[in-house]
Amino acid sequence: MTPLLVLWCALAVVTAGLALYRKFVSNKEDDMVHIAAGEEKLIPKQVELAHKMDAIDKWGKTLTVATAVFGLLLAAAYLYRGWVETSH
Repeated sequence: MTPLLVLWCALAVVTAGLALYRKFVSNKEDDMVHIAAGEEKLIPKQVELAHKMDAIDKWGKTLTVATAVFGLLLAAAYLYRGWVETSH
């Protein structure tokens, strides 16, 4: 069980690291819509950052679900193992 617990902890750390990375990337986000004359050059940067944030969010959701499911399976296996050991 220990290697699986270490794997789950590593997965949780990677998920938390990705959340922190997203926080740092989103600090550069410009929330204003640029439609005035002279602001056209800012639009490609906003589009690029939006695509980057979408990719980070996709991976973040996937890793969060994987971490939660793996953690629940690990907890269920631990509880089942304890139940089997006490029933004998």
